[in-house]
Amino acid sequence: MIVLDTHVLVWLDGGTGELGDEAATRIDHEFATDNVAVSAISFWEVAMLVAKGRLEISRPLDLWWDELLEAGICEVPVDGRIGVRAAELPDFHGDPADRLIVATALSAGSALVTADQRILGWRQPLQVVDAKK
Repeated sequence: MIVLDTHVLVWLDGGTGELGDEAATRIDHEFATDNVAVSAISFWEVAMLVAKGRLEISRPLDLWWDELLEAGICEVPVDGRIGVRAAELPDFHGDPADRLIVATALSAGSALVTADQRILGWRQPLQVVDAKK
């Protein structure tokens, strides 16, 4: 299983061409076996960006969310275990959404697909896939 960072979810949905070939191939492979996941916090992040006018989604957000789940993306709820793990990440920056997304990937024993340089450069046991490669 892989977990998509919020921006990767948006890129994938929008077909913007931002994804690198290796990352796109990995995502396609995982989709074929129903192993693509997103933290529930990513949907909140997208909704907040839309509300602030920093992102456009061409359809109502609840319909967008439904379509992504119907397409095979697995939404991972943020539970207490993930919340605690997020708070305990050593030497990690303070962004709460990033912390929850990383904790989701760690809790699932999954790789995280991201282009976030702060996450890619974090020196801890997180499997990452550089979304730009």
